[in-house]
Amino acid sequence: MKLPERLLAEKLLQISAIKLQPNNPFTWASGWNSPIYTDNRKTLSYHDIRSIIKIEMSRMILENFPEVDAVAGVATGAIAMGALVADSLSLPYVYVRSAPKDHGLENLIEGNLIPGQKVVVIEDLISTGGSSLKAVEAIRKAGCEVVGMVAIFTYQFPLAIENFEKANVKLLTVSNYTAMLEAALETNYIQESDLETLKEWRKDPANWTPNNKTKI
Repeated sequence: MKLPERLLAEKLLQISAIKLQPNNPFTWASGWNSPIYTDNRKTLSYHDIRSIIKIEMSRMILENFPEVDAVAGVATGAIAMGALVADSLSLPYVYVRSAPKDHGLENLIEGNLIPGQKVVVIEDLISTGGSSLKAVEAIRKAGCEVVGMVAIFTYQFPLAIENFEKANVKLLTVSNYTAMLEAALETNYIQESDLETLKEWRKDPANWTPNNKTKI
């Protein structure tokens, strides 16, 4: 039986939620060159895949954060998945905007979050961790305790690991970059000759320079 991280990695590649182009890299909005592009929102269109994610996230929360009182999704990519997980666990749900609304009550957190609650944050993708940890900060400022974060996928950047340690946030993910490379090689999505490029990029993504690139 395949581990959940390998199974999900294969599924993400199959539906092009993850695309690999080591010989014709993308350019991220940040300006970074990258041989990978990820859009986990595509998983919502596939019942079997979103079920795998929902079930695994729920299991991780029950096993690692049994004290949880509420679930918070990070806008926009994790809003739907966070709601599915909260429903599965029969817990209150909120989501955190990247910035306050510019009208009405100007909410940053949508929903009813009660000070003192212990919260698990749901995220779709972890790159450097910057936007994810801003959501954590917002929840803490609202008087709640963030007991952990569960995400669909992580690039496993050294910088992200450092950022989560500094923020004192325990991060768990359903799948990861290492499992994805193993799945991609096993299914012939990539060749052995591509592995070195893909591994080198992860070590220092901000300064990695390809020969060709595709803008996204």
